[in-house]
Amino acid sequence: MRVRLVEGGSLPEYADGIRQVYAEVFSAPPWNEDPSGGARYVERLASDAGRPGFTAALALDEGAVSGFATAWTTPGTFPSDRSYGHVAEALGPGRVEAWLCGAVEVDELAVAPAARGTGLGAALLSAVTGAAPDGRCWLLTYAHAEATLRFYRRAGWYRVPEPVPGRAGLAVLLGPDHPAAPGPTPGP
Repeated sequence: MRVRLVEGGSLPEYADGIRQVYAEVFSAPPWNEDPSGGARYVERLASDAGRPGFTAALALDEGAVSGFATAWTTPGTFPSDRSYGHVAEALGPGRVEAWLCGAVEVDELAVAPAARGTGLGAALLSAVTGAAPDGRCWLLTYAHAEATLRFYRRAGWYRVPEPVPGRAGLAVLLGPDHPAAPGPTPGP
């Protein structure tokens, strides 16, 4: 199995595998998405590939996708769509600008259940964040996704203690080399 960076224009070639891994991972607890979410994700991925700083990494096993990660550069003007408004409310404008704007934002990371426990998730994460300016990378995940939070903690990510308001129960995590991250925090 190997991890490699893939240009956005090459992603359609792997769309079926990405869709399948996405559906397999995110239809299970704690995400509980409809399995058709994989098809919607692949559609969204086509436009995401045009974002500034977009990068994607694929885990390929004899050409079959067993995991993927995507990231991009968070714009200098922090967005307000999706969950961004809640993040801005939790952190305040000063920390959003200093910590997140211009940083590498991990959007998705998924490893097929059969490939878990092999170091693949850490390799994918490293592939999309390796070029983060001054180690500035971050992500948003569900606060109740305990296994996911444990994975990021083992990878050295720091969970920002401020809860993100809103129904989803989200948590902001900063990469291990982010200047604002004091180090991994205990607990899920």
